[in-house]
Amino acid sequence: MKKITINMLSSADKVDGQGVGSAYIEQVNLVKSCDKFNVLVNSKEKSDIVHSHTVEPKNYIRMKRNRNGKNVAYVHFLPTTLDGSIKLPKFAFNIFKKYVIKFYNTADKLVVVNPTFINELAKNGIKKEKVTYIPNFVSKEKFYKLTPKQIEKVKDKYGISKDKFIVLGAGQVQTRKGVKDFVECAKKLPNMEFVWCGGFSFGKITDGYNELKNIMENPPKNVKFLGIIPREEMNDMYNIANVLFVPSYNELFPMTILEAVNSKTPLLLRDLELYEDILFGKYLKGSDNREFIRLLKELESDKKLYKKCGKMSEEISEYYSKENVLKLWEEFYTNIVK
Repeated sequence: MKKITINMLSSADKVDGQGVGSAYIEQVNLVKSCDKFNVLVNSKEKSDIVHSHTVEPKNYIRMKRNRNGKNVAYVHFLPTTLDGSIKLPKFAFNIFKKYVIKFYNTADKLVVVNPTFINELAKNGIKKEKVTYIPNFVSKEKFYKLTPKQIEKVKDKYGISKDKFIVLGAGQVQTRKGVKDFVECAKKLPNMEFVWCGGFSFGKITDGYNELKNIMENPPKNVKFLGIIPREEMNDMYNIANVLFVPSYNELFPMTILEAVNSKTPLLLRDLELYEDILFGKYLKGSDNREFIRLLKELESDKKLYKKCGKMSEEISEYYSKENVLKLWEEFYTNIVK
């Protein structure tokens, strides 16, 4: 049987510290592991499928020119999720939002990483039958549980306490990610240590840049901003954490969550509808800082609860296995060509 040739288009891995880049790397490596596909990256060769991971104009032009093949676009964000991420003049922001929808409409098929966004796309005039849900994936060879000795070494490296409860935040430093809430919770919990991995991937156009920069440069005593950590070192960070705390106000399917559960790290998330269908209730959730603080205290003091939450993270990890997600991609690409 002739292999299906897929041309992956992306520049997501050129900007450090963003989840889209991590998702792109994992998806490409996953599909490459299947002998049914011949995978090209940013190639000018002819292909059966052009799969665009990012929305830059050159990818739009490539899809428009690909009349004999099939075009696929990954939906890593919607215009509504850009609010709180980047700050542009209103007219430029509105033009960009319209362009994004036009980009998605150009594709024959769209892939979303969260099923809740199928309805959101429909509100923008995109037919539901054009959209397929395939979740993100994280390799268990790159993200896994470390030994106690290895964890101790990592803590030494970053100057992190060995006897305090460690609360980890990870992602770009921007308003949408709830960085201010992360810091406010830390102020109320001085006996815990809060560590944030991530920085300003998009520089000064980041929403809330000046305020957040001031917070990073003048954090409370029990808060460390480590900046952008290379992805190959992020497994260390999940392992030193007692909990991954994600106070984001808007997400699709954070790669940080999938990465953290591979090390059985408990999750504390904001109570968002989008998590319900993809994480099956296997996490702690709060609606405001008061609830976050209460749950962090409980997680620190209640050993049974902590063990239960670690087990729930492990169950999420097992569900999003390589075998399960690769099967979805095999069916998707094969059906498109047929």
